Amino acid sequence: MAINFRKIQPDEPEINLIAFIDVLLVVLIFLMLSTTYNKLTELKITLPVANAAPQKSQANEVVIGIGRNGEVTVNGKQLPKSSVAAMVLSIKEAAAGNPDAVVVVSADALTTHQSVISVLDAARLSGLAKITFISKADTSSDKSQ
Repeated sequence: MAINFRKIQPDEPEINLIAFIDVLLVVLIFLMLSTTYNKLTELKITLPVANAAPQKSQANEVVIGIGRNGEVTVNGKQLPKSSVAAMVLSIKEAAAGNPDAVVVVSADALTTHQSVISVLDAARLSGLAKITFISKADTSSDKSQ
């Protein structure tokens, strides 16, 4: 009687990647849905507080952000220098020749007055007359006055 002494080859273990990919896709979808998108994320801006009704977004807006240290963004694009001439060119480009475009100024509560005046001057030189400011709603409970 002959004895067979061959080693039994175990099956190669397989890694099932389909379940791993499914879990990753679910996590990706969850992160995409739970992320908040905000116009004010390009600069760290603390808005001033006002007792006004919230403004509705319009299609022809030129959003100008002014940071605490005077840095300026036009429609999310950081300006390399905050000279009035550079702001005028950026505002004209963002308005795309639309004289009815609304300039929305989003200035930090602690920014200098000069920075805001420079942006207003640049908007005026760009030929845009409609200007509005963004503020944070007053949520204080002391409204007895």
